[in-house]
Amino acid sequence: MITSAQCRGARGLLGWSQQDLSKHAGVGTVAIHQLESGTSQPRLATMNVIRRAFETAGVEFIDENGGGAGVRLKKPNRANDDRS
Repeated sequence: MITSAQCRGARGLLGWSQQDLSKHAGVGTVAIHQLESGTSQPRLATMNVIRRAFETAGVEFIDENGGGAGVRLKKPNRANDDRS
């Protein structure tokens, strides 16, 4: 499960608006707004497609491990970078 702060942070890392996330995840902007504002908890299926959209774009979710939940961008795959 991702938190509202992780969702906002992931969008910030990618430079995505709520509308961009909506397009990438295939969910309505209302569901994204509700998740980020904490007004309601979207269904598990909605949370899963949002997470997958972020992960496909290169976001990693960091679990709560004493330091707090977070997000970061994956390191580029050096093998793919060397092909050019």
